[in-house]
Amino acid sequence: MDRIFHALADATRRDIVARTLRDEHSVSALARLYPMSFAAVQKHVAVLQGAELVTKRRRGREQLVSGNVDTISKAAHVLDQLETLWRGRIDRIGEILADKAT
Repeated sequence: MDRIFHALADATRRDIVARTLRDEHSVSALARLYPMSFAAVQKHVAVLQGAELVTKRRRGREQLVSGNVDTISKAAHVLDQLETLWRGRIDRIGEILADKAT
């Protein structure tokens, strides 16, 4: 999970994930979308691949990148669990404050 959330901490990487979840893109096509070098986009894709947020496959000379829905689902599940935990704590604080007020 640490690698997933580290990878998603960067806006460019979040955008790459969103784009590749909608459709497969070559690394070259992705590089044209951002104001950075091809090498920088390759590094972003490598971080995402290391976190299993995207997968790459080769088609001829192109490297095609696709988003990994399973990993996104795992991250969403963790966030749902954290939300449930914190909502419970906030509700409990509200109860404690209400008891003190009476």
